[in-house]
Amino acid sequence: MQEHTTTGRILRGVGGLYTVLLDGVPAETVSCRARGLFRLREITPLPGDRVALAVGDGADGEAANTDDIMIAEIIDRRSALIRPPLANLDYLFVTLAAAKPTPVLETVDKLTAIADHNGIEPVIVIGKRELNPAEADRIADIYRTAGFAAFPLSCHTGEGIDALRGYIDQNLPGKIAAFAGASGVGKSTLLTTLFPTLDLATGGLSRKIERGRHTTRHVELYPLPVGGGTAFLADTPGFSMLDFARFDFFTLDDLPTAMRDLAPYLGRCRYTDCTHLCEEGCAIVEAVARGDIPPSRHESFRALYAVLKEKKAWK
Repeated sequence: MQEHTTTGRILRGVGGLYTVLLDGVPAETVSCRARGLFRLREITPLPGDRVALAVGDGADGEAANTDDIMIAEIIDRRSALIRPPLANLDYLFVTLAAAKPTPVLETVDKLTAIADHNGIEPVIVIGKRELNPAEADRIADIYRTAGFAAFPLSCHTGEGIDALRGYIDQNLPGKIAAFAGASGVGKSTLLTTLFPTLDLATGGLSRKIERGRHTTRHVELYPLPVGGGTAFLADTPGFSMLDFARFDFFTLDDLPTAMRDLAPYLGRCRYTDCTHLCEEGCAIVEAVARGDIPPSRHESFRALYAVLKEKKAWK
C-alpha cells in the first residue's frame, strides 16, 4: 500500500480517536488515530494541533478508509494547556457580568494571568451593561488601563455588540478562541448573539456550563465564519473548572511577569528581593499609588502571591 501525506487541524479527540479538519476547499473531516511513536515520545495530540496525516491509498488503488489514516506528526505547536487539554489557543474571552452575578475581579485576573503566561491574548467582555452601566464602564477602564481590550456590552439592548463583533472579525480569522467565565454571566446568550449560526450537538456552546453542570470534559473546536475567514471556537468546560485553590498553572517566580501591567516595573525596585507586596521603594507599589496600576490588579497579585507561596512543589 502506498502512502502520501496531508495536513489538517484536530477538532476533537476522545478515546484515542481524533476528528481532523483537512486543509483545502471544500472543508472535509476525517476520523483517525495517532501513530504509536507519540506514546514513545510521551506527547499526546490535542484539539487545536496542526498535524500531518499519513494517508494510505488503500488496497488495489481504492480510496483510503479510517484505518489507513494516521496522525504522523504535530506541526509547530506553540502552546499547550493541560486543563483544559487544548493546543495553540490564541484568544481567551474572559466574560463577566456588570451585575447578577456580582463581578469578582480576582477571578478575572487569575484567568488573564494564566492566559498571559501561556502566550494567549485575553479579551475582557463585561455583559449585562443595562443592569449597571457605571460598573460596566468602571471595569472596562480597569482592564484597558492594564493593557487589555475590553468591551462593555448588553445582549439585551445590543449596545457594544458591534464593537466586539468588529474586533472578532479583524483578529480571529485563522485563530482559535475560547470564552470563559463564571456561571450565570451569560456566555451562552453572548455566543449565540455573536454567532447566530451556532448550532452544536452539545445543545448550545457552553450551555451546560451556564447551568453549572458539565456533561463532558473533552474539548471540541467548532469552525465558524468570521471576517471573511474561519475562526475555531473552543468548547472548553475546563476553563470553568479551574482549581484556583491549588493554582498549579505557574510558579511564584512566574507571577509578576504573568500580570502584564506589573511586568514593566520589574527591576526598578529599591531592593532586589522585593516581593512587590508592600515594601518601601517598590516600583509596583508606587505605580499603584500614582494610579498607573489599578488597585484591584495589585490586590489580585497579593492574593495570588499568598496562594502560590503556600503551594508545595510536588502538587
